[in-house]
Amino acid sequence: MFPGMGRPPADAAAMATPERLLDAAEQAFAQGYGAARLEDIAAAAGIRRPSLLYHYPSKDSLYAAVVHRTFARLGATLMEAMARRLSFAERLDGVVDSYARFLADNPAHAQILVRELIDAQGPGRAILLEEVVPLLDVLERFVRVEGRGLLRPELPVRAAILQVAGAIVLRCAAGALQQPLWGPVDHARALARLLFLEEV
Repeated sequence: MFPGMGRPPADAAAMATPERLLDAAEQAFAQGYGAARLEDIAAAAGIRRPSLLYHYPSKDSLYAAVVHRTFARLGATLMEAMARRLSFAERLDGVVDSYARFLADNPAHAQILVRELIDAQGPGRAILLEEVVPLLDVLERFVRVEGRGLLRPELPVRAAILQVAGAIVLRCAAGALQQPLWGPVDHARALARLLFLEEV
């Protein structure tokens, strides 16, 4: 090796292994935590089970990594929408649109969220509380502070946020039932404006 030169870069496929594992695990966990098998996740990521366990020593740790990654990405997406230099109504539109697009692009996230809300056996409830509550706090603060004077009087802000977010999650988790139930157009933005703003 010549002076001043570092080690040759590691194999690109090996460097991407944790991300490939999380992508494969996300799809598997969308079908339910109990049904997901480490062997199948490893095979989908192009590795064997011992290699998976090298990166994530248990099914619980892999699941936790999937959920943490999901909320880190979602949080960054929503923070970007809230930080734009636009009117409050336009930023509200942006938050709703960003959230809906995030779940539409990653339907497995919506399915995992719905499963965790109804499955008392999964390990994700504590993780979801860890991740969801702080994100809700940020959104509630954004609406209350930035929307001051524009919101409907006596609006239960947190409940309204959950109403809109829950509707979007359910629509995205519905898969093939999405269009027959909701129709071809997503009305989340219009509904959010009607719910939140005194004058639309």
